[in-house]
Amino acid sequence: MKINYFNPEHAHTLIDLPTNRCIEEVVQLFKGSSSHWINEEKLLRGKFAWGRGYGAFSVSHSDVERVAAYIAGQQEHHRKKSFSEEFELFVKKYGLEWHDD
Repeated sequence: MKINYFNPEHAHTLIDLPTNRCIEEVVQLFKGSSSHWINEEKLLRGKFAWGRGYGAFSVSHSDVERVAAYIAGQQEHHRKKSFSEEFELFVKKYGLEWHDD
């Protein structure tokens, strides 16, 4: 991982995906190991669990620094626009489909 951003609503991670792993496997490993660590360290009252969904987007090598800067600026960015508002616009802008299953 190059850079991360976490808040109560969501997390951003920029990952150099190994060629021997698929996105689903990496997300499962990320969510599973972080949930385990949070619960083992008792960082929250009660049991922590990630939500079911996730979004994964590929980035060209030439855009890595721009995406890293975008992620680094999330705290300030979300003072102006909520995650839900931004994600909805992103889905519409790029003609993506959202699946709740």
